[in-house]
Amino acid sequence: MSYQIYLVEDEPNLNRLLTTYLQKEGWKVSSFHTGGEAREAMRIKPHLWILDIMLPDMDGYELISEIKEISPQVPVIFISARDSDLDRIIGLEKGSDDYLPKPFLPRELIIRVGKILERVYGSALRSETQETSCELPPYSVEWGKRKVLKDNFKIDLTSKEFDLLLLLLENRSNALSREQLLQHLWGTLYYGSDRVVDDLVRRLRKKMPEIEIETIYGYGYRLV
Repeated sequence: MSYQIYLVEDEPNLNRLLTTYLQKEGWKVSSFHTGGEAREAMRIKPHLWILDIMLPDMDGYELISEIKEISPQVPVIFISARDSDLDRIIGLEKGSDDYLPKPFLPRELIIRVGKILERVYGSALRSETQETSCELPPYSVEWGKRKVLKDNFKIDLTSKEFDLLLLLLENRSNALSREQLLQHLWGTLYYGSDRVVDDLVRRLRKKMPEIEIETIYGYGYRLV
């Protein structure tokens, strides 16, 4: 499958370099140098966004908020010269799937993009050939369409929140450690704090308050 990727990076040389690397993987790339340019293309939904946080006309946090209003489940990778826990947490709060501080090797970005595309779209394609939906009263979860309904109304989950829900469903009644959740959802290349797991669970609980995700203190979580 040829995926469409939107890259927003204002530094011309880095923009060209990353575009070249992404295209070598067979992915279609549309690159932008400002948030305004990206905003104009937002209605045509890509499979993944790569956003620089510091743009000349707006910051990436403002842009991701607009992206998530239109397509809440599209995955987003933040790249930034600012490497701080606060920036990572804010990015996750806004719905990003990964955060890569500059400088980084282009190949590392390629690996992370590939893993996210496989996790989000590969798992969806596999699920379409298996179970298409399941009931989690009062919710209905449509695996292939990556959609959650309650009383026929759609609940907007980010791609990471939906992945967490599916992982809990696949392991219902089984305890999952924070490390297991971290590795499955963020990959083995993630070196940040496992607090991102707690934050993701908190967000899922807020959006789906009628499911019971049990906290196993000092270990992890379980869907009861």
